[in-house]
Amino acid sequence: MSESKNWIDILKAELAEQLQSLNLRLGEVTVEVPAADWKAVAERLRDHPELGFDMLVDLCGVDYLEYGRAEWSTESASNQGFGRGVTAATSGRFTFDDAPGEGDREGPRFAVVMHLLSLTHNRRLRVRAWLPDADFPEIASVTDVWAGANWFEREAFDLFGILFTGHPDLRRILTDYGFVGHPFRKDFPLIGHVEMRYDPEQQRVVYQPVTIEPRVLVPKVIRDDHRYAEGESAGEEHNA
Repeated sequence: MSESKNWIDILKAELAEQLQSLNLRLGEVTVEVPAADWKAVAERLRDHPELGFDMLVDLCGVDYLEYGRAEWSTESASNQGFGRGVTAATSGRFTFDDAPGEGDREGPRFAVVMHLLSLTHNRRLRVRAWLPDADFPEIASVTDVWAGANWFEREAFDLFGILFTGHPDLRRILTDYGFVGHPFRKDFPLIGHVEMRYDPEQQRVVYQPVTIEPRVLVPKVIRDDHRYAEGESAGEEHNA
């Protein structure tokens, strides 16, 4: 434990005023830093000999627009099983018009998170930065610090629309080049915006508005149980 405290003290001293918060929970260390200092912090974490986070394990975006909302929360569920999850508590589920406004939550909407590993010291660290502008989420690329960030940043750009300045080739990586929107944003409808099909007359792939009908995908469970049976046969079955 003393070794853990020592390197954490070094971490606090090295980041100094750039450290907004540090949380140690369940043996995992999470620090928050300003988005403006993202790349500078990454270089310090890699180059400091007592830290030595030389491997980027993962980097992703997070949308906190509807953080804390749940459609399947037990506390708010009805006593009728099929009623759970039928009424949408989050956006994008049935229509294109139910997206919550930015005023529905306090604080920034988007964040970027990276998980680091020090192979020398066998330590892990989680680093998070909040992006102040939800309309134009932007942060510096760390591809110059860890080359492996290249595809991770492209994925966060594709799915969340987060721009990584200085990235050598920032373009979509999982969706089609003609894809509209960013599918991991909380206000993106689950049925999408457009669909594509092959047109035999034009002999090419064409895009058109979505024609899928939204439907509730909540299973209805039918139990063979005397409590749900009716008539005399139910009572006889129960007595048997």
